[in-house]
Order: sequence, then C-alpha cells, then structure tokens
Amino acid sequence: MKLSRRELVAAGAGAALGLAGCNRIASQARRFAEVRTSPLQRSDVPDVALLNRFAFGPTAVEVDMLRSQGLDAWFEAQLGPDDREPAPLELMVSRLDTEHFSSWELRDLPATAVSTQLQQKALLMAVYSPWQLRERMVEFWTDHFSIYAQKGLASFRKPLDERNVIRKHALGRFPDMVKASAHSTAMLVYLDQQNSTSAHPNENYARELLELHTLGVDGGYTQDDVMEVARCLTGWTEQRGFLKHKGEFKFESTLHDPGSKRVLGRTISAGGGKEDGDRVLDLVATHPSTARHISRKLCRYFLGDAGPTAEATVAEAFMRTGGDIKAMLRALFAAYRGISVRPQVRRPFEYMVATLRAIGADTDGGHPILEHLTRMGHARYEWPMPDGYPIKDDAWTGSMVGRWRFVHDLLAGHIGGTRVDLGHQKALRETTDTVELVTFCPAGTPAHAEVSALSAALPELQQAGLALCAPVSQWK
Repeated sequence: MKLSRRELVAAGAGAALGLAGCNRIASQARRFAEVRTSPLQRSDVPDVALLNRFAFGPTAVEVDMLRSQGLDAWFEAQLGPDDREPAPLELMVSRLDTEHFSSWELRDLPATAVSTQLQQKALLMAVYSPWQLRERMVEFWTDHFSIYAQKGLASFRKPLDERNVIRKHALGRFPDMVKASAHSTAMLVYLDQQNSTSAHPNENYARELLELHTLGVDGGYTQDDVMEVARCLTGWTEQRGFLKHKGEFKFESTLHDPGSKRVLGRTISAGGGKEDGDRVLDLVATHPSTARHISRKLCRYFLGDAGPTAEATVAEAFMRTGGDIKAMLRALFAAYRGISVRPQVRRPFEYMVATLRAIGADTDGGHPILEHLTRMGHARYEWPMPDGYPIKDDAWTGSMVGRWRFVHDLLAGHIGGTRVDLGHQKALRETTDTVELVTFCPAGTPAHAEVSALSAALPELQQAGLALCAPVSQWK
C-alpha cells in the first residue's frame, strides 16, 4: 500500500510519541489521514506566516512586535540590523574559541571541536538573535558559498570565512561578497586554488565561481571561459611562509600566468598580475546572468514554488542597484505581499530552530542537540559538495523520523544542555491552550481545530508533541 505524504507524517507522529509511552495517541495520530490537512492554513495568521518565511518561525515577543509595528515596518527594520545582540546570546557566543583565534591558532584544537563550535554558534544565533532576516540570509549565503568543513583543514579556516564573508556581507552588496569569498583561504583551499600555477591552472575554483557563485550553470559561459578564468586566478593562494601571517590570502606573482586572457568576450591584457583576477570578479559579479541566478535562488529559498513569479522583479533590482542585497529583498518582499505563496517543508535546521523558538526552550546549542541535526542530515557545514544543501521539499522527506525523535527527546528532557518548561511559557503568554502555544494558530483556525480534535483529552506534553509532529509544524 502506498501512503501519501500526509499519511506518512501522521503515522510517524504517532510512532514517535508512542516511544514516550504515549501509545494511546498513536491511533489518534493516524486519524490525520482522515482529516483534511493543508499547510496553507498558516495563511490564516498573516503575521505568523510572515515570521515563518522571513524569520526562523515566531516567538511570542516577535509576534507582538510585528503586530504593533505592522508587517512592512517590521521587514524594513530587519533590513537595518546592528551588531548588538541580547546579552545572554553574546555571552554564550563569546565563550567559543572560534570567535577569538586565527585559523592557524585554531589548529591546536581538534577539528571536531572547531566544527562543533561553528555549528553551535549558527544554532544559537538562529534561535536567539532578534535580527531574524539576517540569520535567514546567513543560512542562504552559507549554502550559496558552501564549504565542506571536513575537507582537509577547512574547519579551521571556516570561522573567519563565516565572519568576514557571510555575516559581514549578508545584507550588503553581492559583488563585495563575491570578492571577499575569492580572498577567503577557506574557499580557495577547499576548491584547490593553492595548486593553480601558470604551468598547470586548476579549474576547480574557476568553475565553481562561474557555475555556482555567479553566472549559474545556464549563464552563458563556456569551457574556454573556465580555463581562462583559471589562468587569471593563478597565484591566488594562502600565506604559509615562516614568520608570516599563516592562513591569510596571498598573491604569489611567480605562480601567475602573465599572458593575455579572454573571458566572456572581454580581453584582459597581459601583465596585469593580481588585477587579472580582480577584473574577472568585477565582470562576473555584476553580470545579467548573475542577477538572474541569484534572484532565482533567493526567490525559491523564500517563496518556494511561487518564487518564479518574482524572479524578474528581483533581478531588475539587482541590476539597477549593482547587486544591493537589501534592494533585492525589498523587491522580493513586495512580491510576497502580492501573490499566493504555496507551502514549503521546513528543512531540518529550520524545523529545529522554529521548534525551540515556539516553545521558548533554553539551549546551549551544544553537542547533544547538534547530534539530532546530524541524524536529520542537516548539520551546518557538512554538505560535501560545493552546491550547498538542497532547498526542494522532496530532498528532506527522509528526515521525518529524525524530527520525531528530536521532538520526543526534547519534550522528555533527554537532550543535554536544552530545557523546556511549557508551564512557564503558558504563564508568560497568559494562555492555557497548548496547541496555540506550540503552533501559534489560535482557536478557530483550521489548523488549531485539526490538532486539538485529536489531542484535547491528552496530557500537556503529549498535546505539545502531537502538535510539533503534525503537518502544521513541518510546513511553513
């Protein structure tokens, strides 16, 4: 018998909660298959729907803030973040070694410890930072300029890349971000650029620069362009000399090809040295194909299947402003306000963060909770290919069992460093309704009625577990 996606979610929810001794609700959960469940029910609560798209899900504080400001004012405020974060968040992040040491100094630590701290910061920032749109863009750009931390010594170089490339430019100008990435030794060494010499130009970084970072696979470049870009970038490497700032970017003129090159129909004259690479970056970072490629990815990241309707508008904003990311997001948000957006499945990282935010969990973001992300196949910086984690819904259907196990362990108090107190959250929000507490769907909405019909007679934790495993919590 072939089960629908809805039936799989329902059956799995019952199974996961049954692990906690909630066998009585397993049969109840299967009734999801008999109820008309639609993820579109989130649209009944516009402010919650907005926070599910442009933030990592709602919290009570942010729902109140959004309702007092209005959707447009909230979004505009999110485009102007500062460096201030809540004091507890700053304290937790400041304790991480990756915040204080250079890539070369971090080599005194085990690579696994550095990777864990990288993931820990990403989770803490996503859960607790009030600058939620910036955190969503940090996730987007981390995938766009993807670096696999387990290749070679990449985990030691990635913290600096995350600060100086991804976070610094997440809401800035795209050409600046491309240039910063091209000078990041984390990226260059990950894509073997240190092996590129005039005698043997290495096309690995050159190809990904064109195919993934800028023009896109259909951006109009040829194999000859790849090889010419590789020639332009010869000599772009990492400083490793004695008594030098090891691990920093270095241009080594003795490795550079001094001859003339021709890229995308443009001649780059001989003798340019490092400027050969700079000219390539200027050319591809502002190219119309790059505008289309970045706009397509942004729209599909935020709007899912509805994204193509907004792509041309966002691409026009890119070209008009020279790649200003805020301008692109304003155009995207305006499109979102004017179209019917179809639902998306939350990726595991987003699902975990949204769950923690919804129920006001306290977490240190440490190894015990990160293990759940690993089991769900979405540990940050662990995608082995340079194209980043996929966005499409069907890429994540295999993570459902891991999600249910996460909910079980979270509510059972089995995740070290993470604590949930539903009673305290109810008192803060002045509610006795567990379903509304977890889903932010008030009584009277179809989603609330659907979950409460199956869970009304259950104890509080079982109600919460069922709601977190239900489709309304898996989709946004």
